[in-house]
Amino acid sequence: MTAPEALPGGVSSLTYRATLARPGLPDTAIVLKMAPPGLAPVHNRDVLRQARILRALDCADGVRVPTVLFEETGTAEHPPLFAMTLVAGQSYEPLLDVADTPPTPATVAGRARAAARMLGHLQNLSVSRLGIDNEPALPITDELDRWQRLLATVDQNIAPGHSELYAQLSARIPEPLPPTLLHGDYRLANMLLVGTQVTAIIDWEIWSVGDPRTDLAWLLMHTDPVHRFRHTRPAADVAAGTGMPTRDVLLDEYRAVRRTPVENLDWFLAYCLYKTAATLAVFVKRNQRQDRPEPRLVVAAESLPAVVARGVEVLAGAATPKP
Repeated sequence: MTAPEALPGGVSSLTYRATLARPGLPDTAIVLKMAPPGLAPVHNRDVLRQARILRALDCADGVRVPTVLFEETGTAEHPPLFAMTLVAGQSYEPLLDVADTPPTPATVAGRARAAARMLGHLQNLSVSRLGIDNEPALPITDELDRWQRLLATVDQNIAPGHSELYAQLSARIPEPLPPTLLHGDYRLANMLLVGTQVTAIIDWEIWSVGDPRTDLAWLLMHTDPVHRFRHTRPAADVAAGTGMPTRDVLLDEYRAVRRTPVENLDWFLAYCLYKTAATLAVFVKRNQRQDRPEPRLVVAAESLPAVVARGVEVLAGAATPKP
C-alpha cells in the first residue's frame, strides 16, 4: 500500500487516500478511515461501527455505498481503522456549497430525485435484514431533549426564540413509526454523485436506528435551507441551486419507492430546523471566542434567528408539503 495522503473533511475520524497493491490484481484506489489517536474510539469516532453498516448495506437493492476491503481493530499504540473503495463522484450541496465546476440545474434536479428514491430503498430494508436489530431505537423525545440541552449551553441571543420552538415541539410529539436505519445527515453533500446518479452514500459516523421521518425531513429541509455560510455565491453555483426540486417533488419520488405513510411530516421538518439551530449555535458560540472568527460561521450566526423562525412557521402548518 502506498503512503496515505490526507483527504479534506472529516471531524470525528481521520480520512486518507492510498493505493492498494495486491499480487495478481490491479492496483486499487482506497480510502482509509481511522479513529483519532489519543481518543477513545466510541460514538462517532467508532470507525469499525461505520464499517459494520457499510458491510451490511453493500449490494442492498437500490442503495450504493463504498465496499469495505479490510479493517484493523487497533492496539494501544495504533487506532482502529478500515479501508473502503474510493468511489468516483462529486459531493455538493446545491443551495449552500461553492464548487470549481458546479453541476447544471438539470443535473441537480436529477441528483436530488435519485437521492430521494435511494432513501426510500434504504428505509425499505428491515433492521433485522441489516443485522442491526440489536441497536436501541432512539426515541425522538430523547433526541429533541438532547438538542435542547445543547442549546441551553449558548446565550439566548445566538438563536433567539429557540426555547419557544422547543416548547411547541415537545407539546406535539407524534406517535413513532416503526424504526429504520438512519444515516443522521442524509443530504446531497454526504453523497458521491456522477451526472444524475448517486454512486455512494458516505459519512456514516452518526448512523442510528429510529423514526424514518427524521432522515426524510432532513433531506427535504435542504430543498430550501434557511441557514447560510456565505452572503453571496458565484453565479454558476446560484444557477445550480435553481435546479433543486421542491419538497413535494422529492416526497413524490420517495413515496414511489417507499409507500409507508409519512404523517406529521411538518413536525419533523420543524424538528430538523431546531436541530440545525442547535448544532450551528454551538459552533457559533465557539467561533465568537476566537481572535479571528471564521467568516462562514459569522454568516451562519446571522442566519440563526431565521432558522428558528422558520421552525415556528413550519410547525404552524405553513410552507409544509401535505403528507
